[in-house]
Amino acid sequence: MKLQDALFNWLQIRMVADARPDDRAAVDTVQFFATILQEDHGMTEFDIVTVDDTMVHIKYVIDGKAKKQMVPRENAEQLLHDINSNPKYNE
Repeated sequence: MKLQDALFNWLQIRMVADARPDDRAAVDTVQFFATILQEDHGMTEFDIVTVDDTMVHIKYVIDGKAKKQMVPRENAEQLLHDINSNPKYNE
């Protein structure tokens, strides 16, 4: 899986897990993507540092170099919106 895809997938599911802390599947999936980021891409640190009106800011470290990625907030929150709008996941 490409780095940008893994980071985006981690971000989306992390936002779901943060909003739905009792959702065990979301929490487990965050760990799954965290493992991919660490083992396949050599990330040693990564976290959401800021969520503003339009963007989500992620800082991460690869090969000892700090980097920052910004993702449009609407894109980052899409999975959460999809889950919340599906009654099957909200019983």
